[in-house]
Formats: sequence, C-alpha cells, structure tokens
Amino acid sequence: MPTPLKATAVQMASGPNVNANLFEIERIVAAAVDEGSNLIVLPENFAFMGQSCSDMLAIQEKAGEGPLQIFLSDLARKHGVWLVGGTIPLSTADESKVRAACLVYSDTGELAGRYDKLHLFDVQLPDVEEQYKESSVIDPGDAPLVVETPFGNIGVAVCYDLRFPELFRSMLSAKPDLFAIPSAFTAATGKAHWEPLVRARAIENLCYVIAAAQGGYHVSGRETHGHSMIVDPWGTILAQVPRGSGFVTSKLDIELLHTTRRNFPSLDHRRLMCEL
Repeated sequence: MPTPLKATAVQMASGPNVNANLFEIERIVAAAVDEGSNLIVLPENFAFMGQSCSDMLAIQEKAGEGPLQIFLSDLARKHGVWLVGGTIPLSTADESKVRAACLVYSDTGELAGRYDKLHLFDVQLPDVEEQYKESSVIDPGDAPLVVETPFGNIGVAVCYDLRFPELFRSMLSAKPDLFAIPSAFTAATGKAHWEPLVRARAIENLCYVIAAAQGGYHVSGRETHGHSMIVDPWGTILAQVPRGSGFVTSKLDIELLHTTRRNFPSLDHRRLMCEL
C-alpha cells in the first residue's frame, strides 16, 4: 500500500539574488510542511533568474558538489520530504554550456534521480517582441527519468517539455503515477497554452500532475505566467495559485488513480507504442 501523499507545487518570482531566492524557498517549504506535505516540487530556475540565460554560467556547479545541491539535500532532509528540485545549472565538458538539471532528493536528503531538460526553448514571440534561445547556453539532456518513491513513481519533465507528449508516453513503461513539471512559462505562452497542456498531459496519461511555475516580473523584464497547479488524472484542477510567490497543496489518492485506470483503460488500448 503506497504511503499517503500530500503534494505541493511551489511558485516563485525569482531574481538574480541567490540568497534571497533560497530564503524564500525555505519559508515556503516550511509552510507547506506545516500543512502536511511530503512531496514538494520547486519551479524551474528557482535559485536564479538573471538578465539573460548566459548569466546562469556564473552559478553552475559540478554534479555532486556545490551550494545549491547542498541546499536541496539539506532542505529535503531537514523537513523529511521528497523534493523535486526545480532546475539548477550543472557543468558540462563544454565550459560555455550547462545542463538544466532537475535533481530529485529523498526524505533523507539522498539524491534519488537526475533529469536534464530535453527540449530547449528556442523561439521568437513576435507579438510581445521576445526572443529566447536556451540552446546558446544549455546542452540538452538525452533520457527521461521516472523515480520510485514510497508513494508512487514520479516522472519528471521541465517547462518546454510539456509540448512534447511523446516524452510523457515514453515514460509509461516505468509506470508513473504522477508527473512533476518545474516550469517558467512566459506570460504570453502561458496565457495561451499552460493550462490546456498541463491538463492534457494528466488526461492522456491518466496521471496526477504537479506543475510548479515561475509567476511574476523578473529583473530581465521578462514576465512569467504562474498559475502553478495540481491536476488529477481526469484533468480536474485540484489546486492553483495565480501569481506571485506562494504554493498550493493537495492530497493525491494513488489508489483512486489505479481504480480510474482499471475502469477507463485507455492506456491499454494504445495501438502505437512509444516506451522508455
């Protein structure tokens, strides 16, 4: 029988001051734990959002060492929670590139899994005169991740990954019960697509989704959409926070998920397979 699960999606409006961002994370996580949460998902770029994507090179860390990784491990251990640590920049062999790495920590502070963002946001948004080219600084990952936990299996994706349903389908052979999706959707793309994409990934895979987002104005002038949410396998939004710093928490009934899959076995009716 899986451990009862109460999950939290954390929302930030992160800036360039790492210490201030980490202080805010500490405050929010403590409040979520007080509400009984035992799984917490942080947003993409929770520790730092600078003037440009290249600014993250200054805070990159080697895998397995560095203050941000220590912070995440200590946070999980201190509060006794499983923690999906948003993204942090981890070094690559190319000094001009980093991986946007999502690290998952157990409730004892042990590293349980690492997912490197696969799909990079290289787009032009003419209506708002915004251009993004993550590939100029970020090296894409090459593999999905599903982590086994006491309350179910967690598949991990990051932000732009939401637009690629084949990534989520590729994880189904590992039997995920929920997807954790740290994100930083722009205000323009979020207004148009955030909610339908999050709900679609839940519905088509009959999984819970915990989508933790950036939501507000940033020093670069960028505006992010927010609306962090927790969605059930039927596509119902269980909890949502619109803008600014905060969090949403909800109980997730994994047994109900399994019952839903038995009664509505659409995953068994697939004719074209894409597996991990």
